[in-house]
Amino acid sequence: MLRPAYGGGSLADLLPAVGARLGLAHSVDRVGLPEGQRWVLLLVDGLGDLLLAEAEDSAPYLAGLRGRTLTCGVPSTTVTSLTSLGTGLAPGGHGMAGYLCRVPETNEILNALIWNSAVKPLDFQNQPTVFERSRAAGIATTSVSPARFEGSGLTSAALRGPEFHGVDEADEEQRINETVAAAMRGERSLVYSYERELDHTGHTLGVAHPQWLQHLTRIDALCARLRAELPAEVRLVITGDHGMIDVPGRNFLVVEEEPSLLAGTTGFAGEGRLRQLYTDEPTALARRWADRLGDHAWVRTRDEAIDEGWFGPVSDRVRRRFGDVLVAMRTDWAVMSRNLPRELELVGMHGSLTPVEMTVPLLID
Repeated sequence: MLRPAYGGGSLADLLPAVGARLGLAHSVDRVGLPEGQRWVLLLVDGLGDLLLAEAEDSAPYLAGLRGRTLTCGVPSTTVTSLTSLGTGLAPGGHGMAGYLCRVPETNEILNALIWNSAVKPLDFQNQPTVFERSRAAGIATTSVSPARFEGSGLTSAALRGPEFHGVDEADEEQRINETVAAAMRGERSLVYSYERELDHTGHTLGVAHPQWLQHLTRIDALCARLRAELPAEVRLVITGDHGMIDVPGRNFLVVEEEPSLLAGTTGFAGEGRLRQLYTDEPTALARRWADRLGDHAWVRTRDEAIDEGWFGPVSDRVRRRFGDVLVAMRTDWAVMSRNLPRELELVGMHGSLTPVEMTVPLLID
């Protein structure tokens, strides 16, 4: 188990560190970044450090920058990681508890990727973002990201604040030109950019598939070209939001086939690699799951997970969003449900606390 390094070595610490270098009030650099008044942060969804290490020949530019790493938070998933990145807070502070999590006030299960709830993103995640603070301080703050994400629930909750420049993700020329132009705005600048294709390919085909390596090579070339186009005074930071592990279908534990595992539950959320179960009997439920999964999982009650530092300090406002029982996989297994049929099609997965899922590169050029 690799626990998150909140307070200096986590994804939540990155933008506050950039903010400190930009002179943003109440920001602290606990990461140890170089000086700079212009910053571009490129988030490559699914770029785990151990995955990059295994594929160095396919990504020579990125591999050449390897050395430093960060951990993401728990669960190691996009919704939680992007919100930690945007707010500078651990999950227990911002409360975006996973791709599927409970809204305690209504007991509904929120899918934060598609925002299938009436709850407003700014109400659900009400902590200010570093982007909001940066822009208010007069720093030219821009997001150069796929146009489809402008105004989405997740963007509004996790990444609100920058001037949004929507781009066609297939048009690399546009993406680079927009990023370079945004980086040179004003006297100080902060640009966020997002790349999603590596994660998408990993989910559908797996990280061992040749097409995943092809996408990594394309992203490597994109990053190298972006660096070449950016003026020397601009700092380029590249990182990921989580790693990924391939899970063979034979290792799916489908809960409908073992109904005793759901006895006494009032909700089923999280992701295949880290399920979050809601119940009035957490101790008994955790014992059943631990007995069933043995060495394949770390099973904790919510209180135990909080005590072990999985989520960082947890505010009372968001505490009940996290599962009463957490089932985090430690081998290449996953907990699945027929009620979530699209998940049954996944090959690559993430969410748990294994090093390959938790560790992301911190690449600075």
